[in-house]
Amino acid sequence: MAKPGDENFIEYKKAEARALEILSAMKAASPRPVDIELALLVAIFELHKGALPADTIAAIVQGHLKTLLPYYAAKAQPGR
Repeated sequence: MAKPGDENFIEYKKAEARALEILSAMKAASPRPVDIELALLVAIFELHKGALPADTIAAIVQGHLKTLLPYYAAKAQPGR
């Protein structure tokens, strides 16, 4: 039997896989990264619209970015 944390991670990985599929489709729709970036940020605000104020949503995004930054910074290091 999977632990609750394991189940949450499995659900997260399903959502992540779907998000990457959507990203592929978005790349086909627009070659401009800024269009995709803004559209993804709008989606995050729409996810929380009516439930949280905009500044709280922005803080959530910033917190996630701080969490992800070390992972992606390490991947970008030559020789790693």
